[in-house]
Amino acid sequence: MTIAANAEIHPSAVIEHPVAVGEHTRIWHFCHVMAGAQIGADCSLGQNVFVASRVAIGNGCRIQNNVSVYDGVTLEDEVFVGPSCVFTNVANPRAAVRRCASFLPTLVYRGATLGANSTIVAGNTIGRWAFVGAGCVVIRPVPDFALMVGNPARQIGWMSRHGERLNFSSGTAQCPVTGESYRLDQDRVDILSPIPMPAAEPQL
Repeated sequence: MTIAANAEIHPSAVIEHPVAVGEHTRIWHFCHVMAGAQIGADCSLGQNVFVASRVAIGNGCRIQNNVSVYDGVTLEDEVFVGPSCVFTNVANPRAAVRRCASFLPTLVYRGATLGANSTIVAGNTIGRWAFVGAGCVVIRPVPDFALMVGNPARQIGWMSRHGERLNFSSGTAQCPVTGESYRLDQDRVDILSPIPMPAAEPQL
């Protein structure tokens, strides 16, 4: 496990060893990354982000300020985690009951967005390119491309890979920005005509 030579780590951040940090990843003020954590390339961890030991973060992820990523959480590539998003590691915590051996895994698939102040209850999965709105409380698995709002989170539609709402008036829809085509088959969305995603914007 190594830290890439071109990774940028602010002097105020605490990085325990060993950890893996990929190329061009930036770790900002007052972050704490515990030994054993794995962070991919081209990621950005905003101020005051905590990453526990048994966490895997893919390439191109953006984790905004004041997020704690607890043991058992896996973020695939290109996941966006909004400010103050909350991950839990057990579903029924009690201060007087130790449940460290009962941590539940949480998997966030590629391209998903977790909005500011959303809560992801342990043991759930967030599907590919799903969009969890600000303030949502996710208590059950979220399908690919689903648009979720509310507490508890409920699905109100579908989103494209580009982050635009899809209108399935006739079983098919196009992303209004890219023109990428999608098909809705019962509760499943498939891409009919994939278009390359735009290159990531430079990190500031």
